[in-house]
Amino acid sequence: MSQKLKLGIPKGSLQEATISLFKRSGWNISVNSRSYFPEINDAFIQCAICRAQEMSRYVENGTLDAGLTGKDWIAENNSKVHVVADLVYSKVSARPARWVLAVPYDSKICRLEDLAGKKIATELVEYTRRYFAERNIEVFIEFSWGATEAKVVSGLADAIVEVTETESTIKAHGLRIIHELMQTNTQLIANQAVWENDDKRKKIEQIALLLRGALLGEKMVGLKMNVPEERMEEVVAMLPSLKAPTVAPLYRSNFFSVEIMVSREIVRDLIPQLLTHGAEGIIEYPLNKVV
Repeated sequence: MSQKLKLGIPKGSLQEATISLFKRSGWNISVNSRSYFPEINDAFIQCAICRAQEMSRYVENGTLDAGLTGKDWIAENNSKVHVVADLVYSKVSARPARWVLAVPYDSKICRLEDLAGKKIATELVEYTRRYFAERNIEVFIEFSWGATEAKVVSGLADAIVEVTETESTIKAHGLRIIHELMQTNTQLIANQAVWENDDKRKKIEQIALLLRGALLGEKMVGLKMNVPEERMEEVVAMLPSLKAPTVAPLYRSNFFSVEIMVSREIVRDLIPQLLTHGAEGIIEYPLNKVV
């Protein structure tokens, strides 16, 4: 590459999770609290720390070539960028977050239409304004700098639009959700012109490939076991895998070595079943990447 790829790393709640994901993908990012330009072990990448809320604007105008930000902030800024990859990860869970409309538990507001003439507090101002305008419901949108749930509790707003993954904070403030506006997840985005640059596009595609591989590796584990020849068919029939399992005969034995990749969610139930069907010496091991 003749020029380095200028890559934006989201500042704030996603920063640690993003750096961890890059590490599993093969890149070590070193953040200095006094600098917005972390070091990375790749001579062709130059990192910059940037708020997720602003990332898509900087990518769109070419200040950054690519970056990671939420689908929600791309929508909020109405940014024209190239979405390279969806990457579902966060500091809490491996599932998309949701922007929801919440009201006090004892509120008479039950539908979007009930909010006509009411005040809504949110950080997602422009998207929320467009959302209600498209449905011809006139509401007053007020920007919230944080602690949005408290705005409704203290009577400063009639409802809030807030992001949630587990709903625990919303419930803890005595609120109930009446509507979901959108689901959001992290996206790797690129500047439209940069995406047409062959060298930089290949680098961005490499990043996308390995980040996706690291995320998939986190959801799966490897299983290795020994299976007697007479039980092979019934054991193999039990094995869910990306493709057929790897099978190899053991030296001077009537046993076979069987190796597969399976979802981390099912392995706790699968291992006891394998043992009852004749498998022995089962080893479970983590996977760094699956590509």
